[in-house]
Amino acid sequence: MAPLKHSLSPSASIESELLHLLARQGWMGPIPTLVSLGVIAAFAANHVEQWLWMGWILLCALVLFARSAILIKLPERSQMSETQRLQIAIALSVVNGITHALSLLFFPYFSEYERAVQTMVLTGIGSISVITTAGFLPISLAYLIPTLLPTILLWSFYTFTEGGSWIGAAVACMVFGSSTIMVALSKDTFSLFEESFSIRQRQSAMNSQLKGALQEAENASRAKTRFLASASHDLRQPIHALSLFGGALAKRPLDNQSREIAEHMDLALQSLASRLDSLLDISKLDAGIVQVNRASFNLRLMAERLQDEFMPAAQSKELKVWLDCPDDVYVHTDELLLERIVRNLLANAIKYTDNGKIELNITNANGKVHLQVIDTGRGVPPEEQDHIFEEFYQLNNPERDHTKGLGLGLAIVKRLSDLLTLDLQMDSMLGAGTTFTLQMAESENLPITTITLPKPNLSWENLCALVIDDEREVGLGMKALLEGMGCTVLLADSTLEALNQAKNERPDIILADFRLRGEDNGILSIHTIRELYREIPAILISGDTAPERLREAENAGIQLLHKPVLVDDLEMAIAGACDLKAIA
Repeated sequence: MAPLKHSLSPSASIESELLHLLARQGWMGPIPTLVSLGVIAAFAANHVEQWLWMGWILLCALVLFARSAILIKLPERSQMSETQRLQIAIALSVVNGITHALSLLFFPYFSEYERAVQTMVLTGIGSISVITTAGFLPISLAYLIPTLLPTILLWSFYTFTEGGSWIGAAVACMVFGSSTIMVALSKDTFSLFEESFSIRQRQSAMNSQLKGALQEAENASRAKTRFLASASHDLRQPIHALSLFGGALAKRPLDNQSREIAEHMDLALQSLASRLDSLLDISKLDAGIVQVNRASFNLRLMAERLQDEFMPAAQSKELKVWLDCPDDVYVHTDELLLERIVRNLLANAIKYTDNGKIELNITNANGKVHLQVIDTGRGVPPEEQDHIFEEFYQLNNPERDHTKGLGLGLAIVKRLSDLLTLDLQMDSMLGAGTTFTLQMAESENLPITTITLPKPNLSWENLCALVIDDEREVGLGMKALLEGMGCTVLLADSTLEALNQAKNERPDIILADFRLRGEDNGILSIHTIRELYREIPAILISGDTAPERLREAENAGIQLLHKPVLVDDLEMAIAGACDLKAIA
């Protein structure tokens, strides 16, 4: 047997592929073959004794089913080499061919018509064997030689010895010609099988490479997320402390020049906090903890708020902000998240538009609402349009100018649109501006009117806050701020110390850093102290933006603030947790 070509892959070969093909075809052949051979047996029943033709057909059945059973099991015979298993398949084909060729013992008794039918059956089974074995020549010849070669010889012999007509010679020539064609086709078929196998192997290798590249990209993405989370945490700690000290400073009596410096410090901190919050938004979306609160609301009211908000930024660049919207357009989605999407699109439009206008266009028709943010800005080159929704991707900012942001705005827009199941489309032409379109269903339900109660007058006297943070500067900054507001402050840097402080004096609220030293953390601290004082309010404060940490905090069911916490946000969070109206 000629050696077969092996695949470059060490885990598969063409021999193995052929064995599996034979196994798949093995169960399909016996019954139709046996029916065809039954025609020959029926002819023989008219000429020979019963035991002869019946014994032959039973022998054929036994060989056919035994061959099929063995072929089906051959791929599993791993204790044998593939070459040995193929040799078994060839031997089975030889036995099968010899068994079928035994029908030629009836040839002398058949009429010319019966001989022709017998020849057709054997030739047909031979051609089928070529197809079902992918043209593997050793198996094909193992069947064709014992069946068709004697057939040719018998037709030739009886034609000349019996003085037969030219038809017998013609049949012999036709069988020889068809046998030759079958051998040629067998070679071509197996060549195609080899080529197909080689293509599949190359495709499999490419798929493996792509899978490996995808795995590397996913690993890199996770490493990037971990790095950003760690960097974000480390950066947020001193910024948080600076924010607290700045807030404490602003609450002291200052001259006009000092107050102006404090205000500029606060603006700088707010700008930095906004950029860090963009990283936090991506982490929250990765963690899957962004909650969608759908409700019906008037889209025009939201659009008017955003027009008022962005008008000063647009006017500073001598741009106009136009609002084109019907009086009342109601949609049913999360208003805060949709507003975040539109806010990012408007900010992006103003950033990349040097002259002209920004248009916020809202239309409704046929139950659909289209919200468009249209600018006359620089536009996006066609080759860049598939990339602008990627994280940290920016156009026209090779120097990474921090005033142009981090390149997260459109990445957040895309993820929030997917979260809200909104259809987001972009149409842009270089030098002619960009249009972002959001499509959503129009709501048939009017929003429920709610009454907003006036904010209570807050009082901080007699409020005792337990601050747990392992960063000394952060603890001191929180202490300075809260004491400036009139609170009593207990400081601790671990769960154990916090518990000891709480035993000495009952706090009214716990402000705990999420990540403490070692395995210690703010959730553990809060749960430990709540065993002592069951209903004590608590707030987690964290600089950690890793998705798994965000999910952990979400599952704990404790309010979470992210460093750096702005003073107003901290005041409102404490007021809400402690119900300071009752303390006043």
